[in-house]
Amino acid sequence: MRAALLAFLLPGLILAQQRSPLTDGEHHGDPPYLLEEGWQPLLNGRDLAGWVGQDRNPPNEWYTTPGVFFDRLLAPTRLSGRKGPGSRIVNGPTGRTVNLVTEPKFGDMELYLEWMVSQGSNSGVYLHGLYEVQVFDSFGSTEPMKTSDAGGIYHRWIDSKPAGGSAPRVNVSRPPGHWQSFQIWFQAPRFDASGRKTSNARFLRVLFNGILVQEDVEVDGGTRAHMPIAEAPENPLMLQGDHGPVAYRNIYWRPLRPIVGR
Repeated sequence: MRAALLAFLLPGLILAQQRSPLTDGEHHGDPPYLLEEGWQPLLNGRDLAGWVGQDRNPPNEWYTTPGVFFDRLLAPTRLSGRKGPGSRIVNGPTGRTVNLVTEPKFGDMELYLEWMVSQGSNSGVYLHGLYEVQVFDSFGSTEPMKTSDAGGIYHRWIDSKPAGGSAPRVNVSRPPGHWQSFQIWFQAPRFDASGRKTSNARFLRVLFNGILVQEDVEVDGGTRAHMPIAEAPENPLMLQGDHGPVAYRNIYWRPLRPIVGR
């Protein structure tokens, strides 16, 4: 009896002592930075060190807070928090401020982050500052999904009209005021020795609240409202800050690893 119990418990004890080596691109319960090796935080839990406003005008009003407040009945279109050291960031008192950009630059990467929007609000996560995964209040929508819905790869803007992009496969949006998550596997564009682009950027996989919404989506240039920078092997990460109230937390990254199917 004792030997059988030990055999039953041993796998769990081993997993408790070491983080999972899985790279299968699936959701595994808790956020991946708690379960897997190599993840590095992009928020330090105190201030905005490592981040800068994209522009100087208007001023950068992003702030850190220990908690984000949402009132469904009295202020459904707002988010607020007590300014001070904290693990969450909010895009100012009105939800209309500059885009927030990392000082470090990244190439191929895996990105995990959590976000919250108020009712009807809008933001975006720009890999390389150029290629947007849409953040939007799509909760309750019964229309066919569009590139402008949450989890979509936003379209480009060419000759004054939208082009390309990829709508999410399904709508898995939670209500406004609830934390939601993206896990993104991103491959940077490739260039030869002369600087000529030889292959486009790709979103290999995007999980939205743990559900697959994008797979192997090629992006042949910067999507709408991207940073005014050129495509390159490495570029910063940008969070859109001028389209309505949004909060972010638990932003982690690691170098891209091959996805191993099981």
